[in-house]
Amino acid sequence: MFFVHGLVFSLLLLRKGILQQRSSHKWLALLLFLTSMYIASYMFGYANWYEGGLSRDVMFFVPFMQVLLIGPVIYFYTKSLLQVSFKVGKKDLIHFLPSILYMIYSIIVFVTDVLILDTYYFYADGRDKDLAIWYQTAGFISMAFYLVLSLRFYSDYKKLAFDKVSFAESILFQWIRNFAIALLVVLTLRGIFFFTNSVWEEYGSQFWYYLCFSLIFYYISINGYSNAIRISALSDIKSKEIDVFKQELEMKEEVVSDEKNIEEWKQKISVLMVEQEVFKNPRLTLSDLATTLNTTTKTISYTVNNGFQMNFNDFINLHRIEAVKKKLSNKEHKSHTLLGIALDCGFNSKATFNRSFKKFTGMNPQDFLKNNA
Repeated sequence: MFFVHGLVFSLLLLRKGILQQRSSHKWLALLLFLTSMYIASYMFGYANWYEGGLSRDVMFFVPFMQVLLIGPVIYFYTKSLLQVSFKVGKKDLIHFLPSILYMIYSIIVFVTDVLILDTYYFYADGRDKDLAIWYQTAGFISMAFYLVLSLRFYSDYKKLAFDKVSFAESILFQWIRNFAIALLVVLTLRGIFFFTNSVWEEYGSQFWYYLCFSLIFYYISINGYSNAIRISALSDIKSKEIDVFKQELEMKEEVVSDEKNIEEWKQKISVLMVEQEVFKNPRLTLSDLATTLNTTTKTISYTVNNGFQMNFNDFINLHRIEAVKKKLSNKEHKSHTLLGIALDCGFNSKATFNRSFKKFTGMNPQDFLKNNA
């Protein structure tokens, strides 16, 4: 069941990736295909394919388990999802070297045992090389390494998002966090089963691990495809895509390192907030503010971070909260809903509004109304 569903979701994502020209869909499609192949050996083994004849040769000489490839694919899926402009370059090819070497090894084994000797030489022990302890251990280490790389990349993405846009929470991709947690559970279970199972090398002793692995990747298949649909829906309404890793084109150099310059730019930014209320733009970015003030993003970022002592996202949300509080003081909540007021002040969701309100006032909106009735 998990094998078939993995292939189905892989094909659906591949089709969606080709039609929409989204590399993240294609990377996830490849990941689901690899995980389907990973459990194929166990599935076919229970179907007695190891018993002999052609099916045994297929199991021996076809490298179903590409455990050294799964890790890099996880990493590139994460990068392509979070970085709109990401493309695999020549320097990235080194990540595929271990899996390529294993593929060459598999070809050498096939040529030696089938085409040259016509007898089992490498397979004299009758054990599938894909299930060898050294190979599975290398795959475990590879997945752990690339999971760490993916989490570091996501951490960098979060920091840049809060520093560059006023709607960071809406582009944090909760799915990536859940995806990483699911992978961490897979690795943890693998470690537990490996170290607590004294007969791990015995074929049937790994059943519970493969069952858990299949269930977790079934979850990844369903939710990964759902996330792809959500991204497609946003594309259909021509939502502005933000690549927080994109380097802004600087119009001119500004020096804001001294306190006098910081105070001057603080004043300019504060006046812009009061007079033009640019914070009401729910898609406001650091670049938008720099363009309005005819300066560089570096200048605005430095001033906000060091002058106002907060990141750009919090700085804009603070002004939105102050605008909401002003409307509440004017009793506008009696003729408008709280959500309507929040949206009018630049928030793009109820959840973001509630979190920001609690962060800057220490209470939720309802309690604020009660205390200021």
